[in-house]
Amino acid sequence: MKVLLVGGGGREHAIATAIVKSKRVDRLYCAPGNAGIAQIAECAPIGVMEFDRLIAFAKQKQVDLTVCSQDDPLCAGIVDAFEAAGLKIFGTRKNAAIIEGSKAFSKALMKKYHIPTAAYEVFTDAEEAKAWLKANNRFPIVLKADGLALGKGVLICNTLEEAQEGVRTIMLDRKFGTAGNELVIEEFMTGREVSALAFVDGTHYQLMTSSQDHKRIGDGDTGLNTGGMGTFSPSPFFTDEIRRICDEKIFRPTVDAMKSEGREFRGVLYFGLMLTEDGPKVVEYNTRFGDPETQVILPRMKTDIIDVFEACMNGTLDRIRIEFADNAAVCVVLASGGYPVSYEKGKVIHGLEHFRDRDDIFCFHAGTKFDDRGRIVTSGGRVLGVTALGSDLKDARNRAYEAVKYIDFEKMYLRHDIGHAIDEA
Repeated sequence: MKVLLVGGGGREHAIATAIVKSKRVDRLYCAPGNAGIAQIAECAPIGVMEFDRLIAFAKQKQVDLTVCSQDDPLCAGIVDAFEAAGLKIFGTRKNAAIIEGSKAFSKALMKKYHIPTAAYEVFTDAEEAKAWLKANNRFPIVLKADGLALGKGVLICNTLEEAQEGVRTIMLDRKFGTAGNELVIEEFMTGREVSALAFVDGTHYQLMTSSQDHKRIGDGDTGLNTGGMGTFSPSPFFTDEIRRICDEKIFRPTVDAMKSEGREFRGVLYFGLMLTEDGPKVVEYNTRFGDPETQVILPRMKTDIIDVFEACMNGTLDRIRIEFADNAAVCVVLASGGYPVSYEKGKVIHGLEHFRDRDDIFCFHAGTKFDDRGRIVTSGGRVLGVTALGSDLKDARNRAYEAVKYIDFEKMYLRHDIGHAIDEA
């Protein structure tokens, strides 16, 4: 098979690595890709939102299957566009991708189908939102831009003043663009956060191994929210009992609800969960592989990923068995100093050769490119994700931090406590 992968981040590098392992794949293309993906795929300089160019490329190269797992193109209808052109593509159609594209939609869905989540209100007027905050006066509280905001459109506010400022930032200053047309205000939940990803074929779903993300920039879960500074898998807090409750109250009801709404979900459905004192509740849905969760989940998957993609597309997910290795993985993200606010690019990266031909440690590229001298340099806030496999979580964490020592670039920043919750499990 010839496969085209759409995207160019760390998640895509992890997906690309899984795809080239498939015995069914002869050639992998990626658009636009990055410097790491370029070592295992032929990259084309086409943007993820350039559907016409992507379709033309897929036809020119006689691509058998396209794979997309990025929120913007999925919510904009890349799957619908490819299918209309007669091309096979793995991903979620536009009418189902709304489960991530609109937080107001997903909250209303959960309310209608009694899926446990935080209490909430939706506003389209900033002054009404401010008045509600003043009248209710319960803090901390969570403000969420309704639309896509690169994983950063969520503000946790501890005082009325912070919340009023947050409303202004999202709805009036439009920090997150049109994502702030609507605002969701919801109660602040406490507990362990767990990421549960599932392959879905419209009717059936199969859960992947669990994982846990670290969103805050600083050690001890302090500072600004980021796209994710590291992950570990599996989560020791996602027990068999928690899984049973989630199957009954969250996973199955969500898949069934989307089908009942005429929005049959096919692709990867990401459940962001909070394990509260009142039981598991949904924090958010995503319509794709998580980033950087994918970097610890796919290295542990034993089943051929192409078989899984096709089963999701064909509605036959109940006929295959998806297996994960009985091990653990930890990913430490290496970022540009100053991320997520402002940072410099173009820093030369040293030490990547240490990861070549290894199947126990991986260096997934997120924000990298080649400079005019052919060197691999930084080109984003999150630059690399160093993942290590181990016999258990502590072993994987030790190996990940040892592997981090191979890499060096100017102003490199990382958290030193990824997986700290492991010690409390």
